[in-house]
Amino acid sequence: MHLRAAIFDLDGTLLDSLHDIGAAMNHALESQGLPVHPLAAYRHFVGEGVQVLVSRAVPVDRAELHAPVLATYRAFYAEHMRDHTRPFPGIPEVLARLADEGVKLAVLSNKPDAATRRLVAELLPDVRFGAVYGERAGVPRKPDPTAALGIAAELGVEPGDCAFIGDTGVDMETARAAGMYGVGVTWGFRVVEELQTHGARVLARTADELLQALVGARRSVTRP
Repeated sequence: MHLRAAIFDLDGTLLDSLHDIGAAMNHALESQGLPVHPLAAYRHFVGEGVQVLVSRAVPVDRAELHAPVLATYRAFYAEHMRDHTRPFPGIPEVLARLADEGVKLAVLSNKPDAATRRLVAELLPDVRFGAVYGERAGVPRKPDPTAALGIAAELGVEPGDCAFIGDTGVDMETARAAGMYGVGVTWGFRVVEELQTHGARVLARTADELLQALVGARRSVTRP
């Protein structure tokens, strides 16, 4: 692998955001008289966009409430997305080190684009990202590789020279579909078996392990 760029998922990979996502959705459910879910349940609800999040949180026999739940969720989350959300331990240092090593950095999330950009700008303000994208109209969500391949082109890097780092099977499928090197992180929202089943090439259990894997790949091809 000729590592020149690293594209990161956001929720569960760079940011520990589950509490705020779950709290916002539970608020939206309560507003419509619907049952709420324990925060741990949201580990399996997130990752495929806000529409899918709503469909998983709302009871199957109350589909007519998707629209009001979604509207309430968006409004509440916009006000509370930073209440508890923070970078995972060691992540800012990993990103800074990769940038110092000359690795181009990017973020690709299925979270709505505006929220993705805001959280990256406010919680990782010192990181030099070459591209930051969330879900955008007209661009298929992960695991479709379109957005990942577009980022690689924007960065001027061949897909095979990119690592795609994430915490879900969707991320690993994205990496595989884009011809990128899939790195699964185990501190996020899903289990190791999911990452392995969906094609993770390597697993990182800590930020230090992630850094070692990526910097090692970088140096293996830049060493004279």
